[in-house]
Amino acid sequence: MIPAQRSDGRIDRPLTVLWLIKGLGAGGAERLLVEQARHRDPGLVAPAVAYLLPGKSDLAACVDAAGCRPVRCLGARSSWDPRWVFRLRRMLRSDHFDLIHIHSPLVAVGARLAVLTLPRSHRPRIVVTEHNVWASHAPLTRTADRLTAGRGEIHLAVSEAVQATLPPAIRARSRVVRYGIDTAAVRAQAARPAARAELGAGAEEIVIGTVANLRATKGYPDLLVAAQRVVDRVPTVRFVAAGRGPLETELREQQARLGLGDRFAFLGFRPDAVRVMSAFDVFCLPSHHEGLPVALMEALALGLPVVATRVGGVAELVTDGVDAVLVPAGEPAALADALVALAKDPARRAAMSRAACARADALDATAAVRAIEAVYREAVGR
Repeated sequence: MIPAQRSDGRIDRPLTVLWLIKGLGAGGAERLLVEQARHRDPGLVAPAVAYLLPGKSDLAACVDAAGCRPVRCLGARSSWDPRWVFRLRRMLRSDHFDLIHIHSPLVAVGARLAVLTLPRSHRPRIVVTEHNVWASHAPLTRTADRLTAGRGEIHLAVSEAVQATLPPAIRARSRVVRYGIDTAAVRAQAARPAARAELGAGAEEIVIGTVANLRATKGYPDLLVAAQRVVDRVPTVRFVAAGRGPLETELREQQARLGLGDRFAFLGFRPDAVRVMSAFDVFCLPSHHEGLPVALMEALALGLPVVATRVGGVAELVTDGVDAVLVPAGEPAALADALVALAKDPARRAAMSRAACARADALDATAAVRAIEAVYREAVGR
């Protein structure tokens, strides 16, 4: 349903857009969706949100508070549960959206099937955001996504690195839109003295921290091996990890085998993750795959020196030797060496902190949202 167009090029009513995502847990894609909701132009976009998994709802209230109503859970057991496709079809049939913006490749497969079963007059245009490099998805997901992707879709890649990995047919219909964060809002959450006190970090201790789900792609086993080497060489260092996920038991067992004790603390899910990050002296991201990591953008906004793996869009956010030290993925020894060198050099950390703050000032959520809204207008023909 195309919005009414005025002679001055403006539209008479906001575009009705459905944002569709696998879950509303505290992952990067979900947090970027919240930023888009908060910074959208309400005169242009009237969004609703639907998500599949009822167990992943941490951010549902944030999306609702940002004015995205209704927020609906499609009640799927997994992305492969076909029942959500039928529920989505009923929703699309009754609500008549101009456009559907999808944030997961497997979810996109089911959504396309639902759209194709609608009468042509009820079919919304489709925009898909690619949040991660193609290799990070399961082989069956990649195949299904590639075979069902429609020629009329627009694909948004969150980084040039992500775009470069897409299959040629999808890449040809894509453009890069780097999402952003609300830097001022991130900095307003900082509470360094109180956060360090809660972690039990002494004045002379160096806190190296990360914020990431406990999943294989995040490189936690490498971080634990590196942590053992670091604390053996710099006893004043302690590690902190905020996040939850399917590898928690396995990672805690590895922590015990390595004898890290209280030198490595798993905090679990923290809704105040930014506040926790403000206690860090160094932010570490040892991932094997990344699209455009939100936690890294937040770390820069807080002025944290960064040690990260050179994967995905990481090198598009930071500059090696300026605000970050980049190392190869899957090499705990290199990760440990970089962390030790930074832990022993407070002057270098201070210089990197200043550079991180300057870099974060360019990570503007509003500019990214305006770019996405321009894509929406293009998708519907205006």
